[in-house]
Order: sequence, then structure tokens, then C-alpha cells
Amino acid sequence: MTDSHDRPDDSEGSGLPPELEQVLRGLTGGGDLDPQMVEMMRSMGLADVDPQMLQMVAGQVQAMFAGADESGSVDVTVATDIARKTIAVEGDPSVSREVSSDARQAVDVANLWLDSVTDLDHSGLVGRAWSRAEWVEATMPVWRDLVDPIAVGVGDAMGAALTKQLGDLGEGGLPEGLVPPGTNPAAMMGQMAPMLRRMQGSMFSVQLGQAVGTLAGEVLTGGEVSLPLVPAPDVVLMPQAVTAFAEGLGIDEPQARLHLAVREAARTRLFHAVPWLGPQVLAAVRDHARDTTIDTDAIEEGLRSIDPTDAEAMQQALAGRLFAPQQSPAQKAALARLETLLALIEGWVDVVTAAAVSPHLPQAEALGEAIRRRRASGGPAEKTFAALVGLELRPRRLRDAANLFAALEASGGAEARDAAWAHPDVAPDAADLDDPLGYVERQRASGAGDDFDAELDAFLRGDTGSGEPGRGDCGGPTAS
Repeated sequence: MTDSHDRPDDSEGSGLPPELEQVLRGLTGGGDLDPQMVEMMRSMGLADVDPQMLQMVAGQVQAMFAGADESGSVDVTVATDIARKTIAVEGDPSVSREVSSDARQAVDVANLWLDSVTDLDHSGLVGRAWSRAEWVEATMPVWRDLVDPIAVGVGDAMGAALTKQLGDLGEGGLPEGLVPPGTNPAAMMGQMAPMLRRMQGSMFSVQLGQAVGTLAGEVLTGGEVSLPLVPAPDVVLMPQAVTAFAEGLGIDEPQARLHLAVREAARTRLFHAVPWLGPQVLAAVRDHARDTTIDTDAIEEGLRSIDPTDAEAMQQALAGRLFAPQQSPAQKAALARLETLLALIEGWVDVVTAAAVSPHLPQAEALGEAIRRRRASGGPAEKTFAALVGLELRPRRLRDAANLFAALEASGGAEARDAAWAHPDVAPDAADLDDPLGYVERQRASGAGDDFDAELDAFLRGDTGSGEPGRGDCGGPTAS
């Protein structure tokens, strides 16, 4: 390797090894290096680092930041790669034709059973069996959209806190020996800010990949987390997880598959037939992430106790609770809205599934109870929300939602139960979950001439063409 002092541009060169220059240019946008930043690197002894070791480190750093942009956004390619590596640890066999055929048949049967208890449209829905990798590939774009606002927000807050801290120290006020005298902290931070945002974006990409990869090994169906991750017409079963679920319960696998197929088909019908529902659920998650605020005072206090030359301490701070978001009033409102929507979705699915499977599956009650226990113990959805966007969801409202839909069905049949989805203004809210019977009474007492009843009548006329009486005798559970 040519010595740096023998380079033709020695008089204008940085005096740093070319490998280090290459890394710094890549992390700061590819432009000229700030002289103060170069002098800081030299004062830390980095000009004398072994070139071979530096080249190895440079390769690792560049690989980490490859594809990350200066906004701190999540890199979906990196996240997907991490997720696939996560699921590969426990194995992810390809889905055979036989398994795919079993899934299609189970969903076909599920749709026949659901036709007897709900009129929500299911045109064109098709059963699929996916490997974990297929689920990751299909759902990662949605996860990225949900997580990206918080990744960018945390990165911006981190940069602002560091800039403020360095600015407060003032020119020449930094610890002796850390940077050369006369260094301008603001200028140095201007050079470091893009690198820090890339670092934050890369760390969120890794976190997203690990969380989604772990989730791929746990979900039983494509939309078990109650988000519209898999759009119609696909009704997705995860065969590895279904097999393990049935074995863990000691229940016949075909029965478990059918029960889960009914649940997933019902959930897919709901998102498919109610066009406002999916966007509102995703908007609530995004609103929570978008309003992320960081306690900059806590960051500054934490940074004062960290030696900036200690790479391990800095990494622990970045990955730990130092930059954890704080919940604002707007976030609490978004969380309450999201909890209500998810409770309504799963409460409706519980009631409709129980009505559809009870005449056909001898172990339907045991399977339903297993699903409830799975949720109560902190299922995949809760773990993933907590890891990715700081949402800790509890199933406390599901019981109220199931009771509300069962009460609607008892009062006005399946049509009244499903009509609650006709419009977001008609759907129950958090207050209605506190008083399900009051909601039912208000619906019954609504005047025939107002806009509310006109909307419900139009909904029922458009979706109830069979004229079959007695559809409310389906026996939905009260979910006590």
C-alpha cells in the first residue's frame, strides 16, 4: 500500500489512511471532509491504525450502512435480509403441493360455513399456505411504513440533542485531548449528523428485521396480528405453526386447520368488505409513530456520562432506553383508537367464528379457548407492537367487543351485528365498549327517518338478498 506521505496530493491530503477517508466520505455524503473532523480523527490516533485492520472494519461499517439514507429511514432490504436470517435459524421448509392443497380446501370449507352466519362479501378469496419467508416478503412493506416515522423521529431527536449538547459546551470547551483546540462543535456536528441518522436508521432496520422474523415463526395465519398485512384475495395459513399449535393442544390437525381457516377467512372478509377499516387501523399506528417525542433532557444527561471515544458505551446508549420515545397526549389518543379498532375486529371474528364452527367441529370450544389463552398471555401482536413502535396492547377490550357483537346479534340477528361496520360513524367506539347494551338500545331506538337509519337500510338492502329469516339464531358467544 502506498504511504500517505508519498501521495501526489500530500500537501492537501488529510493525513488519514485512504480506507478511513473512504468510510468517512461514505457516511457524510461523499463530499469533502471537514478539516476539523479530520484533525479530530488524527488527534485520536486513527491515522496510525493498522491498514489491514482498518480495511476490515471499514468493510463491516460500509456493509452496515449500505442502502441507508441520510433521513434515517428504515431500509426494507436490510430488514428483510435480517428477518430471513432470523427464520432460517429454526428452518423454513418450502410448502409442498399437498400442504397448499390442504390450505385451499380448508378455506373453501371455511367460506361455506361462514356463508351461513354472515353476508359480508367474500368474492374471490383463495386459501394459501405460505412459508415463513413468503410471509416476511409479503408483509415487510407494510411493517416498514408503520415503523419508518418513529425511526426518522428518533434519529432527528438524537441529532438535535447531540447538537445542543456540543453547542452548550462552546468553542474550545470540549474535554482536553478529545478534539483540537479551536474546534467548532456546530461544524463538527454538521459533519457527523448524516452518519448518526444513518446509524439510527440502520439500527431500526435491524430491529424491524429481527421482530418480523421472530413474528413469522409464531403467527398461525397471515393476519393474526389484526392488521391488514395480507390483502384479499389471499387467506393465508402458516402450516408449520398450525402443525405445532395442534400438537401442543393434542387436537386433530385437520380440525385445528379448519378452525384457524374460519378465523382468518372471517378476518379477511371483514377487511375486504369494509373498505374504511384497514386504512383507519394503519392510520392509528402511523399517528402513534408520527407523534413520537424524545426526552432530550434525558438524552443530554445520559450523554454527559458517556465517553464519546468509547464505541461500546455509545452503541449501548443508542440501542438502549436512552433514546426511547415518550408518550404524548396525541399518542395516547391514537393508542386508544387503535385498541378499540383491534378489539372490535377480533371481537367480531370471535363471535362469527364460534357461530360458524360450532355445528361442525367437535373440538371447537377447546380451540376457541386456546386462542383466548394465547392472546391473554401476550401473543405475537403485543410483542411486535411493543418492540417496534412502543405500543403495549392488552386483550382487555376484546371481551367487551365480543359481548357487544353478541348482543347486537341477539337483538337484531346477524344483519344488525354486521351493520355496525356500515360506516365509521356507525361503528362502536371506546365508550360503547364500556356499555354494550346501551349501544344496542341506541341502535334500536334510532328514528327511521334520520341519516343513520337511511345508511343502515341501504347497507342491509345491498347486502342481504337472500331474505332468509332467522339468521340471528347462530348462537354467537357472550365471551364472559
